[in-house]
Amino acid sequence: MYRNQRLLSVAVVLVPALLLTIYYAHENLWDKPSQQILSIVPFPKDNPPPCTCQKTEPAKQYVPEDEMEDLQKRRAEEYRQHQISIPSEDSEYRPCIKLLFLVSLKVGKGVLSVMDVQEGENVDGQNEANLTISSTSLEKLNDLLSRVTYTSTIYHIKTEDLSCFSFENYEVIFPIEIRRPSVPVLYDPGREINSLVTVLVKAFLRYKELKVLITSIRLNYPNLKIIIADDSHKPEKIVGDNIEHYIMPPAQGWFAGRNLAVSQVTTKYFLWVDDDFVFLNETRIESFVEIMEAAPELDVVGGEVDGNRFAFKLLYQEGNSDEGGCITRVRATHGPVPGLDKCFFVDGLVNYFMGRTDAVRRVGFDPFLKRVAHTEFFVDGLGSLLVATCEGLRIGHQERKTTYTSTYTDLTEQVGKDKCQYIFGTNGTPYLVSRHF
Repeated sequence: MYRNQRLLSVAVVLVPALLLTIYYAHENLWDKPSQQILSIVPFPKDNPPPCTCQKTEPAKQYVPEDEMEDLQKRRAEEYRQHQISIPSEDSEYRPCIKLLFLVSLKVGKGVLSVMDVQEGENVDGQNEANLTISSTSLEKLNDLLSRVTYTSTIYHIKTEDLSCFSFENYEVIFPIEIRRPSVPVLYDPGREINSLVTVLVKAFLRYKELKVLITSIRLNYPNLKIIIADDSHKPEKIVGDNIEHYIMPPAQGWFAGRNLAVSQVTTKYFLWVDDDFVFLNETRIESFVEIMEAAPELDVVGGEVDGNRFAFKLLYQEGNSDEGGCITRVRATHGPVPGLDKCFFVDGLVNYFMGRTDAVRRVGFDPFLKRVAHTEFFVDGLGSLLVATCEGLRIGHQERKTTYTSTYTDLTEQVGKDKCQYIFGTNGTPYLVSRHF
């Protein structure tokens, strides 16, 4: 922050060895005479060392011997008078010029102050929007700056202010975030996986596949809670221990079902699966939990379905108010997650993931969208959810059956025509977003 400081000493020798030292403490000192302070510092009282003259010819070679004694007496008297004419040692001083360091700060939505200002500390503008601090010592100036506090005077739960920091010809503007503190949402993790995770399923017509999924879950997790949101036209009853089956009005759609299911979760995490998935021997929910506990900043972690991880980035161009923006979905990652092998940051992933319950609830699922809406969740969560995909988190996909194809396809396609207003491009190309208009 500060430029190189130079110390320039100029010594002027006056008979008998009167020294004046000028300290020049800043390269632009003379350009700022209004900021100079004259400080008077006394000479040290130590006796000066005796003077020795090297390689000089004695005065007696040039002065007759009979005149030498009178000459020395006259010289001694002159020197005595000289000492009387100048200030005594106790009143001898030397001028020392030092720079006054001055800093000013200015804000727009609050006031500034310095805590615990002591006598002699120069602070002007306490509890005002403009604050000025000055000192002849950089160390003291930095100490004062470390005690500066900002207090917002405008109530808002989420806004910003700009602070202008000025020093000499330099100016720095930096933002100040104003946030209303939020109460943390805490879940009792319990002592086992059943207290940490709930499995969520959105069901529609495919009851045979749903029962296969439940059976595969129960092989390794007999007590894990399963929540099913079902909007089938003719719902069938699904029973079992720790199964909650919620019957919805017909054809309410995928996102309405997701919202219902997530709203009933009482555990810290949930695992989202489709109704035609199947747990494999290597499908371990504990692996998801270990990752999310190791990286609590992660909100969503995805795995792979039959080897397909379908991880992607979203590139967003804001556009104008008339035509809207453009979102491009690209099959790529943002880079590895530090400290987690085989995990990578992404914006979206396959429909098999573990979510942090409170984080996902804040984003939610738009019930306006009935189907073909998987990417929409990650679009809505862009900038709010920290998402990662990890290798080795596998689940299977059941072989597609023909028994439900005709009815299922006809109904889902009709739902899509009625409610879905998305036109998806191919991999790496934009797709248009038109919703709620």
